[in-house]
Amino acid sequence: MKWSLQAFLSAALLFLAAANLSPAWAGNDEVARLETATAVLREISNIPEQGIPPALLHNAQGIAVIPNVVKVGFIVGGRFGRGVLIVRRSDGTWSAPAFVTIKGGSVGWQIGAESTDVVLVFKTKRSIEGLIHGTFTLGASASVAAGPVGRQAAAATNAQLKAEIYSYSRSRGLFAGVALDGSAIDIDKTADTAFYGKPISAAEIFHGKKLPLPPAAAEFRKEVERSEHGG
Repeated sequence: MKWSLQAFLSAALLFLAAANLSPAWAGNDEVARLETATAVLREISNIPEQGIPPALLHNAQGIAVIPNVVKVGFIVGGRFGRGVLIVRRSDGTWSAPAFVTIKGGSVGWQIGAESTDVVLVFKTKRSIEGLIHGTFTLGASASVAAGPVGRQAAAATNAQLKAEIYSYSRSRGLFAGVALDGSAIDIDKTADTAFYGKPISAAEIFHGKKLPLPPAAAEFRKEVERSEHGG
């Protein structure tokens, strides 16, 4: 009985320790997500002839970077990923980042699994506001198209860039536009709370008083600024 009581007390102490440490663990997870997203943008900027046209980023109202989106399939497929979204504020500067998730499915003869990095370029404020206020479905809530690649592609297709969102993916070092119709994007409120240390809405992050940025967030925003100017 004595041993059982000691075991119970030890388990209780471990539980309390885990409860106290869980925000830090969550914060570390969000920092890792930001660092990976920053690396994805940096690598894209280093291949200007095969990456997202800087002009497209320069005119964007929002940019979402979702590393390691996992797509699996056996007859019925699906995808899931966690990333970050940054929005252009009314004064032309970039906001603090908020965290997002993407999920979607497809039906067809498919088998296997793959992981890709996904980048979404939001061209309109309407699409950003739609995402802020609830679940946002690509292709339904706003038009989405596979984005043009490279500087020459930007010039050649400038007159045809009429979609509200342009989507890209990178797999095995290759980078190209990708169709993501039907995928749902949500604000990850749990991650936002963990990272900023308090409950906070996406509207406050994007449009409210400017937040002091932790180093990982500041570095991500800096990389966005660099990418939109072509590195």
